[in-house]
Amino acid sequence: MQTLADGAILRRALPSDVPGIFARIVDLAVYEREPDAVTGTPEMLEAALFGEKPTVYAHVVEHEGEVAAIAIWFLNYSTWTGRNGIYLEDLIVKETHRGRGYGLALMRALARECVENGYTRFEWSVLDWNEPSIRFYRQIGAIGMDAWTVQRVDGDALAALAAG
Repeated sequence: MQTLADGAILRRALPSDVPGIFARIVDLAVYEREPDAVTGTPEMLEAALFGEKPTVYAHVVEHEGEVAAIAIWFLNYSTWTGRNGIYLEDLIVKETHRGRGYGLALMRALARECVENGYTRFEWSVLDWNEPSIRFYRQIGAIGMDAWTVQRVDGDALAALAAG
């Protein structure tokens, strides 16, 4: 747990944070111009974060009892380094709380998570039109992996591939 300059608290998420985390996920979908893309539920999120075998993790910034910012992440693995890394799935600061350093504090917390656990990489994706985020990421030392493109199979294509 870390107290930030304005009295906000950065900490690992708790089950009681799920409604606030889910609200930030919806905020992110709206920001990324996909307001109808969130098909998960708070119950599904709670199971993933706090079930018997958690598959994802979250840090939150709480300000005056509200989940003001979130970082949702999971472990990935590099066969080349033989070590785990962190993949940041979602980072969002509620619009009314932007400019307070919450995003940077969350990124630093995950970088510490990497260093403390011997993880060799901290990675994430960003939409190519999201210039404010790209500028922020460059300021903290991130390098764009322009030679790589994300590939995805889902929906009918996923079912067809599985049926193969």
